[in-house]
Parts: sequence; C-alpha cells; structure tokens
Amino acid sequence: MRLLQIALAVVIGCSSVSAQEMPPAKVVVTKIVHQEISANQSFLGVLYYDRASNLSSEVAGLVENVSVRIGDKVKKGTPLVSLNTDILDKNITLGKTRLEQISLRIQHSEKNYKRLERLLSQDGVSEKDYDDALYTYENFIKEKQLAEEELAKLLIQKRKSAILAPFAGIILEKNVDTGDWVQQGNKLLRIGSVQDLFVRVPIAETDLQYVIEGTEVPVVINAFQKEITGVIDDVEPRADAQTKNVFIKVRIPSMENVAENMSASVFMATSKKKQLAIIPRDALIKFQGQDFVYTVKEGKASILPVNIVTYLGQTIGADNPYFAPGMPVVVEGNERLQPDQPVSIEGEK
Repeated sequence: MRLLQIALAVVIGCSSVSAQEMPPAKVVVTKIVHQEISANQSFLGVLYYDRASNLSSEVAGLVENVSVRIGDKVKKGTPLVSLNTDILDKNITLGKTRLEQISLRIQHSEKNYKRLERLLSQDGVSEKDYDDALYTYENFIKEKQLAEEELAKLLIQKRKSAILAPFAGIILEKNVDTGDWVQQGNKLLRIGSVQDLFVRVPIAETDLQYVIEGTEVPVVINAFQKEITGVIDDVEPRADAQTKNVFIKVRIPSMENVAENMSASVFMATSKKKQLAIIPRDALIKFQGQDFVYTVKEGKASILPVNIVTYLGQTIGADNPYFAPGMPVVVEGNERLQPDQPVSIEGEK
C-alpha cells in the first residue's frame, strides 16, 4: 500500500502542472450516502440444477425416435423418446374387436334369458333351461370386464412407450438413440428443471451467522463476467466432514448458455452491519489494481483510494473515513480526468 501511495503521488505530481493548464472537464456527479450494511466477500460456487430427473422406460422395446439432443430446452409434456408400437397397435385393434364381439353376445344372451324368464312364469320352459341362459348372459358380462381390463393394460403400455418431459427443463444427458433396444428401467435421459437453477456455495461455518434466507446477493457467472442477482434459498443440513464448510444454496434465474458445474462468484455477508459509504460503480476507476474515485474540491478533481468491503449490485460499500455523507463523486467524465484538473459540474444523479 505504501508503494502504491508513492506511485500515486508521483503520478499526481507529474500531472498536476499539465492538468491545471487543461480546460475544465465537464462531469456529472452524485453524492455519497451512508447506510448500515454488512461487509461481504466473494465465494466460489458451482452451478447445478436442484431438480433433475433420470428418465427411464417403464416398458421394453425398440426405440423408434429420439427427438432431443443434449442442451435442448423442452416444455413440460414434450415427447422425448418413442418406442415402436406396431405389434402393440395390432393387439389393441384385436382387443377392441373382441370387445365388440362380446357386446353382441351379451345382447343376444340377454334377449334369450329374458324370453325364457317369461316362459318360465307360464310353465313353458324348464327351470334348468332358464338357469343356463342366465349363466351364459352373466358369463359374457364377466368376459367383457376381463377384455376391457386387458385392453386398458395395452393402452397403458402404449402410453408408456412415449417418454414425455416431466417438467420444463434442459436435457443434461442422453444415453439412447434410434434403433436401440431398451429394457425396463434403463436410464435414457437426464433432464434438469430450468426453474431450479442454483449455485452451491461453500462458506466457513463461522460465517453462517450472517446468512439470512431470502436475502438477495450479487452473483457473477465467471465464464461471461456477467453479474446477476441471486437469492439465498437454503442451507444444506450437512457440513463437509474435513473442512467444516457449510454449503449455501443460492437460487438464480434461468439463463442461456450456462452449463452444470460452471463456476460462479457469490458475494456473501461476512460481518455484522456497519456504517458504510455507498458509491456507484460508475464512479470507480482502476490504477495499478487499486480502486479510486474522483471527487470535486474547490473546482478541481481530487483522486481518493477506495477500500471496497461490500458489493451491492450497481453500487459498492466503502469504509474509508474521509467519505462523508453528501461528498460529490464523479460518475460521468471520470475516465479521462487527471488529478487537480479543473472541472465543470454539468449535472447530478
């Protein structure tokens, strides 16, 4: 830090003469406010789908069609894998024909036994003939019930020959292709729910006291350096046996082009709340890896180092004692400013 201060002093000293000779720079400023906020720290986590299903076939058969590839997003109920049902379709047709035949037999036997019932009351037929006719009618009714159950089983088997998406999701694994013979219970696909994308973050058990479920936290998808807002959803009930780290589940919105097990940086609270200066990120500039801001003092640009202790989306929290409430910091025009350069404030955000 001492070397940085010396280097900064040299830069300021060398540039102050030329800066004073430059025309006033037009800038836009905003005023610092103070808030009670917890300090936070970046923790490295991994993306995963909290709700994921291994899809298998409930029946054996020949795969006729696979309509998805790894990475495809599908809606709930979308057909994913279809088995060949040619033989099954013929058996279903035969089952329906058999039911029609049995229905005709029931109609005929019902007429016969009712006719014999009238004749029996007139002593025109024996009781045995009547009993035989009634037995035949009732037997056909039972036979129809069995045929209906067999047909229902065939229809269920056909329905299970098409594997559908159980929820809106993304295909994570694919272990089947057209022409494969699959057995009952074989794992064919793995699908993750797009509405249940999380970051699993390990933190020290001593930081658990600062974790509050439902709190919004900044999340950076490292592959794209894209910042989004996540929500602390839950704390896993089991700590790592060796490190004693506790795992936090942070829910994030559905995103394009992300992959399971990608890394993400999550900014979590690591202290109790304290008074911090809230500064827009637009005000920050970098010098030798350190963050600085420009303030305006007596009509000139004055550069100040910033110690960031927490990230708050589009703002940061700093604990430098010289950041007083109401102090102006430059948020537009700061990228070309030089220390001690005259400035003209053109507006305030």
